Amino acid sequence: MIIVTGGAGFIGSNLVHELNAIGETDILVVDNLEPAANLSGPKFLNLTGAKYVDYMDKREFRAALNAGDFEELEVRAILHQGACSNTLEDDGRYMMDNNFTYTKELFHFAIDQEIPLVYASTAATYGLSETFAEVEENEKPLNVYGFSKLVFDNYFRRLMPEVKSTVVGLRYFNVYGPREQHKGRMASVIHHFTKQMRDTGVIRMFEGSGGYADGEQRRDFVFVKDLARINMFFAGLLPDSPEEPVQAVVNAGTGEARTFKAVAEALIAVHGPAKIEYIPFPGDLKNRYQHFTEADVAGLREAGYTAPFTSLEDGVKQTFAEEPVK
Repeated sequence: MIIVTGGAGFIGSNLVHELNAIGETDILVVDNLEPAANLSGPKFLNLTGAKYVDYMDKREFRAALNAGDFEELEVRAILHQGACSNTLEDDGRYMMDNNFTYTKELFHFAIDQEIPLVYASTAATYGLSETFAEVEENEKPLNVYGFSKLVFDNYFRRLMPEVKSTVVGLRYFNVYGPREQHKGRMASVIHHFTKQMRDTGVIRMFEGSGGYADGEQRRDFVFVKDLARINMFFAGLLPDSPEEPVQAVVNAGTGEARTFKAVAEALIAVHGPAKIEYIPFPGDLKNRYQHFTEADVAGLREAGYTAPFTSLEDGVKQTFAEEPVK
């Protein structure tokens, strides 16, 4: 069995579909499907057409895990995508339970049972840093979301010399792709720009900020299916997966920052003409917004992952070939 936490969410559901594409269906999906103020639609629709053998609510799963119910099961890999990913959530207690304690519980189960664990970290650990190598001096989170992920990364790093099985933390950069329609404000700009084009024929992006001109803020946009492949690679599920266990915290981004204007141009190439307008920078994002991100992928390559990344233009085309604009 393969366990995918957060399996109904954006990245998790794409991971389930990509596992199906390589013939894997013995999957336990774990998620929390209760309504949430930050969601704009139901997550379960992301699993339409997916094949998996069981589903568990996150709380039920954590209770069963801590009760030892999984110790006699044959678990091949754990792909831990489950987390509170709302960067505007300020409830530190809630965030730490979801993103730190939950991951710590899975971590100890995985290393005790010697099961490969690949877990989602985030580029939010870097905050306003403009250097994105996985070292302490670059790690300055701006919100409790980034802090919660960094605390677990550091917990794992301290114990890394004792770990014998595969444990890999993937610091996701700006992920986009199909199946993010439920994410509300937290969806990618690819999703938001497309909705604006469809509704108004206008793409609205921020005026200059952080030293960047209008629309020239730059992000490392990474296609969700590339992230699914990285997860499967380190979990030992692909023909070219590492033969020896890997312990690492690495960036999962393309290594190439692109402007928001470039995103708009890629969308216009797919959907047709649209105007671009610039709007004032939101006050609630001041001092908690990354104006520039670009993954240093040296650590990822050193850990053994050498496949190329999908270009922004190709990723946008693939997204809307799978999820047409209505």
